[in-house]
Amino acid sequence: MDSTPSLPAPQLFSLSGQNVLITGATRGIGAACAIALAQAGASICLVQRNPAEGVPPNLETLNSIRAFGASAEVVFCDLDDLEAVKHVFQKALDVMNGQIHVLVNCAGIQRRSPSVDFSEGDWDDVLNVNLKSVWLLSQAAGRHMVPLRRGKIINFCSLLTFQGGITVPAYAAAKGALGQLTKALSNEWSQHNVQVNGICPGYIATEMNEKLLSDPARLRQISERIPAGRWGEPKDFAGPLVFLASSASQYVCGELLVVDGGWMGR
Repeated sequence: MDSTPSLPAPQLFSLSGQNVLITGATRGIGAACAIALAQAGASICLVQRNPAEGVPPNLETLNSIRAFGASAEVVFCDLDDLEAVKHVFQKALDVMNGQIHVLVNCAGIQRRSPSVDFSEGDWDDVLNVNLKSVWLLSQAAGRHMVPLRRGKIINFCSLLTFQGGITVPAYAAAKGALGQLTKALSNEWSQHNVQVNGICPGYIATEMNEKLLSDPARLRQISERIPAGRWGEPKDFAGPLVFLASSASQYVCGELLVVDGGWMGR
């Protein structure tokens, strides 16, 4: 592994000249992270779902990035289409001048149901999007980054990487496995100067958690257990992600960084 550059502290966090491929950036945490990476100097390639026939694509994040003069491109891929996922990294390389320095796996889906009723279809959907697509993208990134001896891969895990949750068996299984995958890839690729780490969000006020936010009893139970006294916001991930994407984290390998207002410390 290369040593941490001897630079003034602010420059360690610069992403100038870096190309970032990020999934799940049309809204919520992913959108905030893509904008933060661009503000730190990176050029961004967004992976977005194929728009439905007759429906224009959601280009809000793309336009937000371009509005302040940063470079951004989009490649379209449905992450539940695993054959398409196998080709999306090359599509990104094609629009990013053959270079991807950072991969951020932020996309994810949720299905809630009592385990006795949880359908096989929901199980497969969650595992394919939240785990297998991440594996395929990470493997493609490794094949690109390892020979070049440089790169960062950042996976968005969860509190359910450590805990079981309630009525979310597939999500818990996928995020638990994703934590182990993050460590496994780090064990292999750190020696090649490719750092693989994860970010584990706590309870964040996003669309994915609408059912919890609209349930007064669960909202109260969860909120009372967060030492910070509030649910997180997408912008709470801008700093942690830029840190893990930058040279400031050169010696951080296989880490699962919890960003949860103190929930796990409780």
